[in-house]
Amino acid sequence: MTTSTLTRIAPTLVDLEFSVSEADLSAAEERAFRSLVKDVRLPGFRKGKVPRKIFEQTYGSDVVTSRAFDDVVPEVYAKAVREHDLEPVKAPELQVIEESEGRPRRVKATIEVRPTIALGAYKGIGVTRPPVTVTDADVTLSLEALARERATLVPLERAARLGDVATLDYEGTIDGELFEGGSGTGEIAELQEGRFIPGFAAGIVGMQPGETKSIEGHFPDEYPAASLAGKAARFTVSLKELKEVELPPLDDAFASAVSGNQTIAELREDLRKRLEAVAAGRARRAVGNAVMTQLLAAHDFPLPASMVERELDHLMEDAAAASGEQGEPPERDAFRAEAESRVKAGLLIQEIAKAEQINATPADVAAELEALSRRYGQPAARIRTALGNNVFSLMDGIVRNKTLDFLIDNAEVVNEETRGSAS
Repeated sequence: MTTSTLTRIAPTLVDLEFSVSEADLSAAEERAFRSLVKDVRLPGFRKGKVPRKIFEQTYGSDVVTSRAFDDVVPEVYAKAVREHDLEPVKAPELQVIEESEGRPRRVKATIEVRPTIALGAYKGIGVTRPPVTVTDADVTLSLEALARERATLVPLERAARLGDVATLDYEGTIDGELFEGGSGTGEIAELQEGRFIPGFAAGIVGMQPGETKSIEGHFPDEYPAASLAGKAARFTVSLKELKEVELPPLDDAFASAVSGNQTIAELREDLRKRLEAVAAGRARRAVGNAVMTQLLAAHDFPLPASMVERELDHLMEDAAAASGEQGEPPERDAFRAEAESRVKAGLLIQEIAKAEQINATPADVAAELEALSRRYGQPAARIRTALGNNVFSLMDGIVRNKTLDFLIDNAEVVNEETRGSAS
């Protein structure tokens, strides 16, 4: 039986000391020697047949002991962790604290562990659900978006207007100097103010194809590229070509062409149902966020530093990817509060899942693999093989989603549009 002692040195940090028995160490040393000697050749001996005494005289006994240590300690450590019901969140720092004739006999593992969480109430949390409404205007916008996918571009010889599609050559300067990303040749863009810095699209309005003009634009103060934020720029713009977006008529023929519906009325109803499903999903997510906000405020417990740092790494990677060439992402500490909130939420959900015995069943995993199969157009078996050990992350995600569903289904929800009536 493992002989180990536990000392808590911080809320999420412990020292675990455990002994390595003579029997375990000797067995590990023999396994280590058998592995090391396989490829060894020494005069007078066949390959792999060198006696251990000769091997150790030649290469040193510490080679065998070191390999044995790497073999036996993880196993003894795992037994000690189970003995004290610990939940490590990262690999331990190991230190030999007692030796006998150069052989490790007692080891100390400094381990970062999950905090102890005293769960408060998590059922019956009162939240308000935003309204799930889809207007005729929403349906029309969705219909027009479908129409734009089948739109044609018609060449124009008139002056440019907002909404036209223009082919442009342009060169921008700030204080008379060219700046990175400020020039383009043969660029095709729809003239909408939201697509450009303020002043650029409006300056093109009224230009005729073939005309060149100087236009002033202004980079917003919050522009991602810090070197450009808040600055005025001057662009020399040549309008090479102008086209107008021509939408197909929204009639029964259009409905049949873009969907399985036979009439435009049927297509509108189909779009309404889809938009309502999206709105319902959005409202459910809002309820989940509101529940988690209250749970986070009601629970206070220490967070393992390594988990926060890992989450910070993820947030920084996302920020760097989002910023691209637009400038440097914010400083690391700017994301710390969000990282801590995410780690805290994850630990809370895991604790609630444990309390409610919420697990990822084989059927859950199969359904998730099937969903991934449809998404990526690959057989589910191939997806499972590609995931490898990452299937455990998949299972964690399933448990997280099931637990959040559990919290939502057990919340006291009031509809925003009909205050006072529970759902």
